[in-house]
Amino acid sequence: MRKIIGIGETILDIIFRGNRPEKAVPGGSTFNCMVSLGHCHVPALFISELGKDRVGKFIKDFMLENHLSPDYIAFFEDGSSPVALAFLNEQQNAEYQFYTEFPEKRLQIEFPEIAADDMLVFGSYFAVNPKLRKTLSDLLSYAKSRGALIYYDINFRKAHAAEKIQLMPYFFENFESADIVRCSDEDLAILFPGESIASIYRQQIAPRCRNFIVTKGEKGILLKTAAFEKTYPVEALTPVSTIGAGDSFNAGLIYGLMQQNIQRGEVETLPEKEWDKLINTGKKFAEAVCMSMDNYVPEGFIQNSRQ
Repeated sequence: MRKIIGIGETILDIIFRGNRPEKAVPGGSTFNCMVSLGHCHVPALFISELGKDRVGKFIKDFMLENHLSPDYIAFFEDGSSPVALAFLNEQQNAEYQFYTEFPEKRLQIEFPEIAADDMLVFGSYFAVNPKLRKTLSDLLSYAKSRGALIYYDINFRKAHAAEKIQLMPYFFENFESADIVRCSDEDLAILFPGESIASIYRQQIAPRCRNFIVTKGEKGILLKTAAFEKTYPVEALTPVSTIGAGDSFNAGLIYGLMQQNIQRGEVETLPEKEWDKLINTGKKFAEAVCMSMDNYVPEGFIQNSRQ
């Protein structure tokens, strides 16, 4: 059976509104995406690392309860599970403060078996972190050799902007490995300041990956492929929280790839009408997350959305 494998950080998000903590939920960019997929009852495996502490046990139990296998979590004793304070502003966007204490040796774990047309999802700073690069590079090479469909979400934030020059070779390697690259316009403003999206696609992305999706907030979603480009409008809404919205857009698009049974070899020449379905599914997932304090679509979301 076709399955989805994610790799990324796992964090306990403590969400503040004003100066008051409102909720604590497991988070992390790819983690949020994978939980949404678990709620849609698709086969989902997640590769990550956690401490052997109370937070680590809480997140492991959460994964089991939400149909996401914890079999590929590397549990370490030297250090503690990461925690993030997420402060919501008036637009319900989050500003983060991170607390991490990792061991010197990271992510000591065997990879799951990957078959042709399985999907691998990765992104955020985890995807360019020098301390994890060898492990991630090995996984990307393995997934590519097996014919997996690879989805990369850049998701690079201001907190690491000072490192971007030294990390740029890793970004380019990730572009080359991916079949689909997704990012926000904010990511591009950090990585390639002053450059237009058209120029970035032509010079930086397209020579390495032809399928490029840029989410631009209320300005819509831009899709660029080898054959066409198209902008999709987004619905106006008043969000409860935007945490996990982009992650769940990824989940929706990946769920669409699964449901439409789109194989890796078909992505490069996928017709516009098929992309329309994928983007619209991603939008529905993102909208659902914006209307709750959770980082992922609710259990039963797919069944309820069909009613």
